[in-house]
Amino acid sequence: MLASFNDWFLGLGAQYGVNPYIFGAIYIGAIPFFLASIGWLVKRARAGRSTVAPTMLAGFFFVSAYLYLAVFGQDIPVWVWMFLAALIAYGAWSTIRDTRRKIAAKDGKDS
Repeated sequence: MLASFNDWFLGLGAQYGVNPYIFGAIYIGAIPFFLASIGWLVKRARAGRSTVAPTMLAGFFFVSAYLYLAVFGQDIPVWVWMFLAALIAYGAWSTIRDTRRKIAAKDGKDS
């Protein structure tokens, strides 16, 4: 059963021109870097400093696996791109909301 799942999983990669293990490694591997960037962003925002660099890094790490898909993928169905766009939009909205809450919580403690 595990072998058939592995064959199906690798078949998806072959169909779309990407290695699913590389995609998964990028996806999982980017998580600590994304979280570190968010921590850096919150720290800089609380200090009243520019948040451009940590925001850009967080965005890059958030979409890094999909960048791999966009660069190396082929014949990706339109529904996949729409689903990924929805995931990215929701993730961005959620991250912005949570970051603003963390900054506001810190600002409220200083008063």
